[in-house]
Amino acid sequence: MSYSAPIKDMLFNMRHLAGIDALAQIPEFEDFDADTAQAVLEECAKFSEGVLAPLYREGDIHPASFEGCHVTTAPGFRDAYHQFVAGGWQSLQHPSAFGGQGLPKTISAACAEMFNSANLGFSLCPMLTDGAIEALLTAASPELQNAYLHKLVSGEWTGTMNLTEPQAGSDLALLRTRAEPQADGSHKIFGTKIFITYGEHDMTDNIVHLVLARVAGAPEGVKGISLFVVPKFLLNADGAPGERNDVHCVSIEHKLGIKASPTAVLQFGDHGGAVGYLVGEENRGLECMFVMMNAARYGVGIQGLAVAERAYQRAAAYARERVQSRPVDGSAKNSVTIIHHPDVRRMLMTMRALNEGCRALACAAAGAFDRAHAHPDAQVRGEQMALYEFMVPLVKGFTTESSVEVCSLGVQVHGGMGFIEETGAAQHYRDARILPIYEGTTAIQANDLVGRKTARDGGALAHSIAAQIAETEAALHASGSPAATVMADRLASARNAFLDVVDFMVSNAKERPNEAYAGSVPYLMLTGALLSGWQLARSLLAAEQALADGDDAPFMRAKVSTARFFAEHILAKAPAQADSIRHGGGSVMELAMDAF
Repeated sequence: MSYSAPIKDMLFNMRHLAGIDALAQIPEFEDFDADTAQAVLEECAKFSEGVLAPLYREGDIHPASFEGCHVTTAPGFRDAYHQFVAGGWQSLQHPSAFGGQGLPKTISAACAEMFNSANLGFSLCPMLTDGAIEALLTAASPELQNAYLHKLVSGEWTGTMNLTEPQAGSDLALLRTRAEPQADGSHKIFGTKIFITYGEHDMTDNIVHLVLARVAGAPEGVKGISLFVVPKFLLNADGAPGERNDVHCVSIEHKLGIKASPTAVLQFGDHGGAVGYLVGEENRGLECMFVMMNAARYGVGIQGLAVAERAYQRAAAYARERVQSRPVDGSAKNSVTIIHHPDVRRMLMTMRALNEGCRALACAAAGAFDRAHAHPDAQVRGEQMALYEFMVPLVKGFTTESSVEVCSLGVQVHGGMGFIEETGAAQHYRDARILPIYEGTTAIQANDLVGRKTARDGGALAHSIAAQIAETEAALHASGSPAATVMADRLASARNAFLDVVDFMVSNAKERPNEAYAGSVPYLMLTGALLSGWQLARSLLAAEQALADGDDAPFMRAKVSTARFFAEHILAKAPAQADSIRHGGGSVMELAMDAF
């Protein structure tokens, strides 16, 4: 089954949720209106559908291989990457000062969805490079920026993020990789890093590793961590790759999914020390790395949406073709395609609604990001940055958890055939399962949402967002259509449940932390559903107006129906979720540890 990019839905979101035409009024984005976005997305779809998608299954069957410190990527990946670079796709969102095209995130995120839907294993490489670029733009010296950013932005070189060690996963206070200062201002790096995505490959002639390490005498814990650029090949005076640095791949992992993506174990300093260059200030590396991590967390949310979209398309196509059983309403005497059956429709609608909700959420977040970085009014920039940062753990956590549900439903729609690898449904399910784990588990996103985004300001931002949702409810009531009325009621119920939980978290995060954080992931899921539902409510209003104007009636009616389904089947769960969060913490911690 071929992949078809959902360009129409992406453009709808850009116009009505991210406000791309208003973004184009900002001087930095004056060349990027809706027409430009459409042209970019159409070209991206051609590349994704024609070049990347045909390699998706091949990369799962014949994944990256390792031999003698060298990694050979899956068949076709090297050539596809060269086409990716030649097309300028790595440079989309990055600044023109380093050869980038400066597109708003609103457009580049839609392209990222297409790349990842077409081939998730391939697209992990450019996503990590994007993160490395952001970190260097934020904190690196002009010398480091000039040495590395042009090649990273073009895609001629790729970047990695090196945090995890065998004894230190999410708890970076346990990190042991060390950095020894040298007379020339560089450092020698010694240690082992694991789970390094595209830590070694054959697609480019250099790889730029961003590595967390401790300088001798640094404070214990996370306050003593510094960030270093450690290239695979050191640079000659002319900036070209020269001598091999003392960093080597010692193995790659054998994984449940994303098999085409080489996940490397890297060894630094076995032969005298890997040369590294400090990024930013000593002992403030985690701050720099968080820039990269935040970019990657949003990117992983897009991956979740992307693989879920591919799973939905596959399931819908199968449901239209698979003949099985007579309809329960007696409308046919013979067996019919399974898309006639109510429960199959329920599953497909759940998949569709979650995907459209998550796409709407991610697009709205991208619009907030763009205004936060480019709007001429400082107050608007601050407000939009706060909104974007509130949404990042939702885009990462809610979207990736939803992707696992969507891909599981995709297997279920296929029935027994979904359990057979040849149908392709199982690959989506396997690939999706890593997404709620890497770049910060759902629990880490939820802890961030509770501690930094809710309790720290006493719930002020959360209440402000709820007030904006209430304004949308008023517009829905003003519409008065059956779908708008249902959405308004369910949205209000979910908003009130959310506010109850916000107040609970503010009151208990410090006083009774175990009870509060026992409900942190349910709180994230409730909040993610609410904000996705809010964006779909805005979509519903925009679609109703488009229908009144006679614009693309089939598409607009589908938008209205999908939003109503989201309200009745997903938002409707919010009050029960709130009840379990507010009253269920005790039972989470009640059982004695030795009883497990």
